Amino acid sequence: MVLRAAREIQEGETVFVGTRLPLLAYLVAKATHAPGAVALYENGLIREEAARELLFTMGDPPNILNATSASTTLDMMGMMAAGRVDLGLLGGAEVDRFGNVNSTEVFDDSGRPVRLPGSGGAADIASLARRTVILLPHEKRRLVDRVRFRTSPGYGDGPEFRERVGLPEGGPTAIVTTHAVFRFDRAIAEAYLYEIYPGVTVDHVLVGMSWAPRIAQPLGMTRPFSGEEIAALRRIDPDGFWTGRAG
Repeated sequence: MVLRAAREIQEGETVFVGTRLPLLAYLVAKATHAPGAVALYENGLIREEAARELLFTMGDPPNILNATSASTTLDMMGMMAAGRVDLGLLGGAEVDRFGNVNSTEVFDDSGRPVRLPGSGGAADIASLARRTVILLPHEKRRLVDRVRFRTSPGYGDGPEFRERVGLPEGGPTAIVTTHAVFRFDRAIAEAYLYEIYPGVTVDHVLVGMSWAPRIAQPLGMTRPFSGEEIAALRRIDPDGFWTGRAG
């Protein structure tokens, strides 16, 4: 999932980077095909060079050391409001067919509500970046027809939502999961199945979802990851702290 999300970052782009797996995706892209990509972090950091050590939070000292700029959250949000952020990378607990993200509240296995950390800067990123890419594990409880709480807006309730509520054109362009990649049909503002990973079947994808997406014809197959991409991720997360890689 991290390696595939990294491919969504283009050379020279300004990327607003969320924490955890989105951060890894940016660092992989930076180390491989997009060395000129610039990272913005919601705590006010701008980096043109990748940090040299594993990051557990965006505020870790290695991320501050040799940063291009150490400013404020307000400055970062101002750059987004001015249309200067090409891509926002987001995670979340749930995403729905319209690309809305929930990171506020879900139910546990007994049906009780569980409060989550909330937006942080995610709602601003989803609202103001020129486009967003969402990363999350492929599970039925996460890929839902409608999110329980709309923390970060995608296309709301369908076509023309963003225009109706005064948001910039933007919006999500991809959902990257542990099994597949979804893209969005702007005409109906819905995600459709665009690409599956090698060894994954369409049935496997669909059983792990709470809605039945349209399927691209022909359906794409993810290009195998190169040795360079895999090596970059292993350098960034050598003990599998974030990726859970064994050995």
